[in-house]
Amino acid sequence: MNKSLLVTKRSGKQEPLDLDKIHRVIYWAAQDLNNVSVSQVELASHIHFFDGMTTEAIHETIIKAAADLISEETPDYQYLAARLAVFHLRKKAYGQFEPPHLYDHVTKMVEAGRYDPHILSDYSRDELNQLNDHIDHWRDMDFSYAAVKQLEGKYLVQNRVTGEVYESAQFLYMLVSACLFADYPKAERLDYVKRFYDATSKFKISLPTPIMSGVRTPTRQFSSCVLIECGDSLDSINATSAAIVNYVSQRAGIGINGGGIRALGSPIRGGEAFHTGCLPFFKHFQTAVKSCSQGGVRGGAATLFYPLWHLEAEELLVLKNNRGTDANRIRHLDYGVQINRTLYQRLIDGGNISLFSPSDVPGLYDAFFADQEEFERLYTQYEADSSIRRKTVKAVSLFGLLMQERASTGRIYIQHVDHCNTHSPFDPKVAPVKQSNLCLEIALPTKPLTRLDDPDGEIALCTLSAFNLGAIDDLGELEELAELAVRALDSLLDYQDYPVPAAELGSMKRRTLGIGVINFAYYLAKNGARYSDGSGNGLTHKAFEAIQYYLLKASSTLAKERGACPGFGETTYAQGLLPIDTYKRAVDEFCDEPLHLDWESLRADIQEFGLRNSTLSALMPSETSSQISNATNGIEPPRGLVSVKGSKDGIMKQVVPGIETLKNQYELLWDIPDNNGYLQLVGIMQKFVDQAISANTNYDPSRFNDRKMPMSVLLKDLMLAYKYGLKTLYYQNTRDGQSDTSSKTDSADDCAGGACKI
Repeated sequence: MNKSLLVTKRSGKQEPLDLDKIHRVIYWAAQDLNNVSVSQVELASHIHFFDGMTTEAIHETIIKAAADLISEETPDYQYLAARLAVFHLRKKAYGQFEPPHLYDHVTKMVEAGRYDPHILSDYSRDELNQLNDHIDHWRDMDFSYAAVKQLEGKYLVQNRVTGEVYESAQFLYMLVSACLFADYPKAERLDYVKRFYDATSKFKISLPTPIMSGVRTPTRQFSSCVLIECGDSLDSINATSAAIVNYVSQRAGIGINGGGIRALGSPIRGGEAFHTGCLPFFKHFQTAVKSCSQGGVRGGAATLFYPLWHLEAEELLVLKNNRGTDANRIRHLDYGVQINRTLYQRLIDGGNISLFSPSDVPGLYDAFFADQEEFERLYTQYEADSSIRRKTVKAVSLFGLLMQERASTGRIYIQHVDHCNTHSPFDPKVAPVKQSNLCLEIALPTKPLTRLDDPDGEIALCTLSAFNLGAIDDLGELEELAELAVRALDSLLDYQDYPVPAAELGSMKRRTLGIGVINFAYYLAKNGARYSDGSGNGLTHKAFEAIQYYLLKASSTLAKERGACPGFGETTYAQGLLPIDTYKRAVDEFCDEPLHLDWESLRADIQEFGLRNSTLSALMPSETSSQISNATNGIEPPRGLVSVKGSKDGIMKQVVPGIETLKNQYELLWDIPDNNGYLQLVGIMQKFVDQAISANTNYDPSRFNDRKMPMSVLLKDLMLAYKYGLKTLYYQNTRDGQSDTSSKTDSADDCAGGACKI
């Protein structure tokens, strides 16, 4: 290497390239790592050096050289690249490697308008000194490369126009903790702050994007999921659109319930005009969703829900596919199709499904969610009334179209509205669950708005986090982690702002939380269990029993201190019911694991003191936030031992945890023979989880004759999910990038006539 090469410093000054300095930094980053070669990184990066290169470009070249060497055989390059990236990030943020003192850093950031001023007014200098002494900046060295890039791209406070970064990760964790416990009594809050900081910075509790990127800044909206129900009026449609814009701009993912909108041709004002149907208003919602970019953190996105029995169902089912024109397609929304037992029974019996406009069948739409027996009574009554407009289709044809579009796009989702209400924390007679959210794990009551400041409407918000199952050695650890997570997220409900009054009313009434898991695949692997063969069933039952038990215990304890949520009386918990009382008993057919914890004492405590939070659990995808903890996504099996993760910051490799010793224990996605074992595991989880689960179905066409996915298999899996009590189904993944299987799916006819049972 020619040592006469010049480098350009940040000041613009040029000086000779110092290869010894580069060697020292790489050598420092490689300490205590296995199977990494300093000289190999140097060699790979030197090739790309040129005269006049900036010091920043040199740093980035070295980091990329290390990252390119990440593989199954040499996984520790992910830590070498991460440490080099942390070194580079700190130099950019602070002008040096060592972070400043916490008090000095906070003061500077508050003066610059980047941190919320309350941090300095709520915490004394002495308290910030104590927190500074507790921070362990060396924990930055535990990040993988993918984690550092996600932090830099999404979570650290920065100028998203210039790319300037102003903090490093341990300040993020400590200040999130300080903000969330700021309202606790001074005598105890530093203890909670430190414990929550340790739990998050050691990756035992994972925080979602809105909290990681937002808490500590002046922008105070951190709920991940927003559910907005639209009524059947222009006023409600306009209020829904305005609420969407308000929340998309505040980093939230949106669920929209548009199923109550009347169908095309329905009379308006006694026949003075006829209705234009759902499509124009769904397009209106799409425009609202795409109007904001969420500050560069992530793009606006929404899932729109409607019942399978809607008169326009056949037109709505194809809205996302690539055929058709812009006039009859709305492709930038995802869709959630709502089904219940009555509709499944028609399929099993080889019968017909009648499609109605909700406006023509009084009481049917409400009963669809609130009372399944009443729905069936009204449905058959309206079918017998020949004066009511309807369309009659074979059940097998309608379900076939649904599954065809789900297979074709991967993003036609399923909501079982009966399970969302019969196995629910809410009494469906007074607080029915009518929809889910963008990622299909939230199941909360909503009421339509007639205007943006409607005091009678209810927008549902859910605040999320997750336990890292892979970082837990004993299920007893969950007791403290549950206490910390529940207390922190409950405080956040009071800490954040509410752009729409209906959201504040709902949040203060119900105080809903959704705490899930990440790293489930690693948890199975390190315990010698698999997805497909039932070996993980008992293990999963024990884990999710402990999760829900300790979450409920934490919320009941908090209710003793701060009072139960005002809406506790609208929950089934108030009636003495627990999730273990209402789950689908089909789960017992493949899992005979007994209960291990004292549920009866917990039941008594809840009836005496109530719960601070109407809901506690939900299993979310955690696609990006799991990368921060170097964990596998949510409950999903990994696609490979090394996954390639794409983001706006480029392509990154992530290695599954524990690959050195567990390489042969992981069951990879496309090695799993079918969806049966996975659906059983999700059914076990759903026994305890009080909201819903982002569960996927996965298909490899090469396993089937002529690479055709039999419709009978798709429908069998759909009905298995229903039989096992799943509330929702999220993505349908097809191997090899098959984006359109319209010519590769067999007929649905062979699944009718009683062949499948639920």
